Amino acid sequence: MDFRISAKIPDYPFRIGPSQRGLVLGSCFAAHVGGWLRDGKMPVSVNPFGVQYNPTSIVRTLDRLVSGQPFGEDELFEHDGLWHSPLHHGDFSGPDKKTVLERIERARIDGAGALEKADYLLLTFGTAWVYERQGRVVANCHKLPASTFTRRRMTVAETVELLAERIASRPALRVILTVSPVIHRGDGLTENQLSKSSLIVAAHELTDRFPEQVHYFPAYEIVTGELRDYRFYADDMCHPSPQAVAYVRERFAETLLSPDAAELIAAAGELKKAMAHRPLHPDSPQYARFRAGMRQKAESLQQRYKNADFGEELRFFG
Repeated sequence: MDFRISAKIPDYPFRIGPSQRGLVLGSCFAAHVGGWLRDGKMPVSVNPFGVQYNPTSIVRTLDRLVSGQPFGEDELFEHDGLWHSPLHHGDFSGPDKKTVLERIERARIDGAGALEKADYLLLTFGTAWVYERQGRVVANCHKLPASTFTRRRMTVAETVELLAERIASRPALRVILTVSPVIHRGDGLTENQLSKSSLIVAAHELTDRFPEQVHYFPAYEIVTGELRDYRFYADDMCHPSPQAVAYVRERFAETLLSPDAAELIAAAGELKKAMAHRPLHPDSPQYARFRAGMRQKAESLQQRYKNADFGEELRFFG
């Protein structure tokens, strides 16, 4: 007997290879998947403005990367001794205005370059609820008082039209849409479900409108439907557990990565694990043979995957 319903994943008309460049934007779940690709030596840029939860903030990030417009000091604000940007995650905030602006600018330039060269764009929507300050949606509230913001839910039509205009402007760019399985507890369970439902409907309307260019990967359905158990969530009962995230990555690799890309990520992961290993006897002949074997493996991978950078591994095992 089979006690599980598997999420049906379509046969995508493409596979992501080890030399195809990507840009990943969206929620913390996007950071999990994008970080896994990046750690696996895939040429991918992940959230140049930090984690983005709602479609409007994601679109504003895309627009700013395309525009080439530098950030100015007038776009920052001070709160509780820190300078913040309403377009960026709190990771960019800091006590020195100049340093914050420099970090933001470096990230913008890197992100713009990544988008210009990208073969695919992976977007993960976290919530349809947005917070507006002075009439504009912010990416992060930066602990400002709730009274500072107006809260509303984006409609399906609003989400579709925002994304459709940008997608149509880059017809050669493959777009993969996902909805994060992270539960936004602060919204309430009913409001969270309403939010996720509207995002899923919007994503499917975009795949219907751009059937050759836009594709949906069911990360939300895999966690909430296929796994469907609180043991696959972290202690906060909202974020998927490491085991659940690993399973979603496995399904992603099976359906969207080329065999070469999947092998590269797996091999890079083995080297990373070997680097984290702390030997009991670091001066032993046995550990010396282990290091030599790992270096030989890194050299072989570097030779096979010319676009990947195994310099760190080669230095470590050298």
